[in-house]
Amino acid sequence: MSLPPLKQRFAELIALPSVSCTQPALDQSNRPVIERLAGWLDDLGFTCELQEVSPGKLNLIAVLGSGPGGLVLAGHTDTVPYDEALWRSDPLRVDERDGRWFGLGSCDMKGFFALAIEALLPLLDQPLKQPLILLATCDEESSMAGARALAAEGRSLGRAAVIGEPTGLKPIRLHKGVMMERIDIVGQSGHSSDPSLGHSALEAMHAAIGELLALRGEWQREFSNPQFSVPQPTLNLGCIHGGDNPNRICGQCALEFDLRPLPGMQPEMLRQAIRERLRPVAERHAVQLDYRPLFPAVPPFEQAADSELVRIAESLTGHCAEAVAFGTEAPYLQQLGCQTLVLGPGDIACAHQPDEYLDLDRIEPTVELLRGLIRHYCL
Repeated sequence: MSLPPLKQRFAELIALPSVSCTQPALDQSNRPVIERLAGWLDDLGFTCELQEVSPGKLNLIAVLGSGPGGLVLAGHTDTVPYDEALWRSDPLRVDERDGRWFGLGSCDMKGFFALAIEALLPLLDQPLKQPLILLATCDEESSMAGARALAAEGRSLGRAAVIGEPTGLKPIRLHKGVMMERIDIVGQSGHSSDPSLGHSALEAMHAAIGELLALRGEWQREFSNPQFSVPQPTLNLGCIHGGDNPNRICGQCALEFDLRPLPGMQPEMLRQAIRERLRPVAERHAVQLDYRPLFPAVPPFEQAADSELVRIAESLTGHCAEAVAFGTEAPYLQQLGCQTLVLGPGDIACAHQPDEYLDLDRIEPTVELLRGLIRHYCL
């Protein structure tokens, strides 16, 4: 497979649909993207391993060179779902206008792989002292199953890892965790004229919400990090469903909420605190209460400010490392022993939106940045 020029390479990745979604009707395989990348990288001399995480869902671990240490350039190959009617152009075709390349995954983040390959090309004739690893994962936009599989396997990857998520070319060394949780309460329905005939799931949920908001206040008084634009942990009551008629005691109620912990706040400890607060509610209201995560938590992430990777990235970009509220695969790569940073050319403000784009004036700085990282860690 011959390597196409940069724009065609970028366009070929965008053209291969790879939606990851919790709704099975919208979910797609990422195999075509993985196989296209593997074909290009194999031609460049990489040793390519395709790791099947689940049917139709693959990771790619492509290694150039050998030995310990080295640099991992990482990203996910899936995109969020899209509504074609809201796009000004075909989401699966790169459209160049207004100094931008538009297309699904241009920013978040299939386009990053095309730029990473571009950065490497002039260096191929130089022997690597430490390996370069290109890591492409599956299902980051839904379950993070690809990164979780790597972490569970425990394989050492490299000394440093850079994830090309959209950060506007500013290094990111901290992000909050992501927890999405659900409470289900089953009471006893009955005629509303006589409260003794039932046990209201809705009233029990009212008490449960009170406990959640009390915990939120306690956590926000205890934990704060001024590096984040929202310095406290957040807890958002996202949706609630319950009951069926005003004249019936509510027999069932469900609440889903989102919790964003700061680095240093461990998800399982937070869940244990919630369980301890909810147990008396269930007993007091004589209801069945089930509390569980909707998805496994994405842990908070923090890379030390004085680490080698942070210092190198700050020097190459001219920006001090910052913090963001969105979650990434960074904590899973960090679990594998990599110093880890999030750093990519796109802007998060246009990710997950119609008319997603990458500014053309970000391409050359990104290529030069990645080339500098390769030189530092591999040459």
